[in-house]
Amino acid sequence: MKKAKIYKPSKTAMQSGKRGTKNWLLEFETLNTGINKLMGWESSEDTMSEVRLEFPTKDQAINFAKKNNIEYYVLDSKKRKIIKKSYADNFLN
Repeated sequence: MKKAKIYKPSKTAMQSGKRGTKNWLLEFETLNTGINKLMGWESSEDTMSEVRLEFPTKDQAINFAKKNNIEYYVLDSKKRKIIKKSYADNFLN
């Protein structure tokens, strides 16, 4: 069976909120990618690369992978570092 990665997605640069970053995802790695001759897009004949499973916790995703004999690796998310600033800080230097 293919290897899967378990991770918590980060917000995109185009988002200001954190929607879609709550759940943990289990995705399979894509194998045998190539350029589609007709359209010129990158494509794959591997349909497992399209499977994306969501879990509320990391432990549930790991348990699912173990239960179904799926090789996996976990990518831990980094904590956001929030730097508090005020408008007055621009003029105090």
